[in-house]
Amino acid sequence: MNLDSYRKSLDGDAPPTDLTGVQKAMWFAAKGDWDMAHKLAQADNSPTGAWVHAYLHRVEGDENNAGYWYARAGKPHSTARLQTEWAEIANELLLKF
Repeated sequence: MNLDSYRKSLDGDAPPTDLTGVQKAMWFAAKGDWDMAHKLAQADNSPTGAWVHAYLHRVEGDENNAGYWYARAGKPHSTARLQTEWAEIANELLLKF
């Protein structure tokens, strides 16, 4: 799956079944379901899960908590527009898994 097909999948009511947990988290984030996205991100203890978790706390407006999760992910604290960061993370997740 590439970023374009991932974005097109957002027209559906549920994420594609072959997505990983963090890919689903970003899918739910794009759909505005922060709680489900957060639950999925919390379930992934990897640096990738921490990166998604950081992004979600930026969405929430909690920059301090986001900073903690960026540090756990080994990533700099993003100042990009949320839509730009979403695309960056989603694209990397699609290439990685």
